[in-house]
Amino acid sequence: MQRTTVSLIAIFLLAAIAAYIAYPYGDGGRGGLPLANRIYEEIFYHFGLDLQGGVRVLLEADLPEGQTIDGDRMEAAKQIIERRVNGLGVSEPVVQRVGDNRVLVELPGATDPDRAVAAFGNTGLLEFVDAGANGIPEGTMINTSAQPEAQRDPTRQTYEVILTGDKLKPNSANVAFDSTTNRPVIQFAFQDGEPADELYRYTSENVGRFMAIAVDKEIISSPVIQSAIPGEGVIQGEGITIEEAENIVLQLKYGALPVPLTVIENRTVGATLGADSVRKSAIAGLIGLAAVGLFMILYYRLPGVLAVVALLIYTLLVMALFKLVPVTLTLAGIAGFLLSVGMAVDANILIFERMKEELRSGKSLQAAVKAGFERAWPSIRDSNASTLITCAILFLFGANFGASIVQGFALTLAVGVLVSLFTAITITRTFLNSVVGRLSPTNHWWLGV
Repeated sequence: MQRTTVSLIAIFLLAAIAAYIAYPYGDGGRGGLPLANRIYEEIFYHFGLDLQGGVRVLLEADLPEGQTIDGDRMEAAKQIIERRVNGLGVSEPVVQRVGDNRVLVELPGATDPDRAVAAFGNTGLLEFVDAGANGIPEGTMINTSAQPEAQRDPTRQTYEVILTGDKLKPNSANVAFDSTTNRPVIQFAFQDGEPADELYRYTSENVGRFMAIAVDKEIISSPVIQSAIPGEGVIQGEGITIEEAENIVLQLKYGALPVPLTVIENRTVGATLGADSVRKSAIAGLIGLAAVGLFMILYYRLPGVLAVVALLIYTLLVMALFKLVPVTLTLAGIAGFLLSVGMAVDANILIFERMKEELRSGKSLQAAVKAGFERAWPSIRDSNASTLITCAILFLFGANFGASIVQGFALTLAVGVLVSLFTAITITRTFLNSVVGRLSPTNHWWLGV
């Protein structure tokens, strides 16, 4: 009894902490957690694209007809896009490969799809080219000597490449402002050694000539070389805005894509439908929880009451885990959670039915409770293991085929199943052990027998 009392105190303390974390403070569950925020930078519910709105972009490798792309290049492209997206500061973005030649990007909370695509969808290949004595007008599309002959556009002029952006120092690119014009400029620095020496050699030999700067074959600046450049410089152009400069910096910081990508789907998802879905899902969850609780109490009586209390603690624990992990909640993920609420009582039903059988066979109340848990455990273990295996298969399917909805459903269902094992085996058992000694050893009406 002393051990049971300690367990009860620990369970209710855990439930109180879970309730404190799970409560949706403020707008969207943000803020209102001073103690938790000292431990974690920010604790809130993370909603997916379908619940809070945002931008969904599907990119496809743009290759000449007949050419194929290997998986390593697409994986490298996906990782570079992921780094660029993280640089945008979007909360809980999703970047994943779809099939052999596509990348899916979901940006919850984003409102400007054109800017997002400009930041991560362009190849981001920076090239410094010899523009000769006359320069090249900004906005001109060109070919460069780095391109294979088969990929050059016959309607464009070809220029000699001096250096490329892959020779820049890591994280050297940043946005600054010209002190005289107050226009945005892009500062950069080449790696020490051969790249910086090559830039210095070229600029010292071509003072008075033009050195054009191209991003994805488009001229963004064509300045006159005033003096030798010792490995550092700025990119400036009359038409460059702050947003364009920031997008170029993102591309330079995180590397050029190894394969050109084209946008085949670009759509904005509104948040209105998501808010309505959350409200209706909450109502459905409360109705389902009430229906399950009513059935358990009417059919199993006192054990049913204890199971309902355990189910409430289960709900608090799962919601707290959704914040702490964190789990990105989608509409399908909420459906998986609601399904797990119903499944959470499965183990209790197996245990209670086994207890009834043991009581009918003549065992004492304490022995029936012990045997009920021990003999129901193999069935509980196997049924939940099969559900977890199915969740793993669904999660892998969603990851490989870009079905984030399936991933969300599988993840929330798996979390619910794991927590339900804890609540059924540990919490419900502790509750029963705490009351079984106070019940009549002969009157089993309160146990539904």
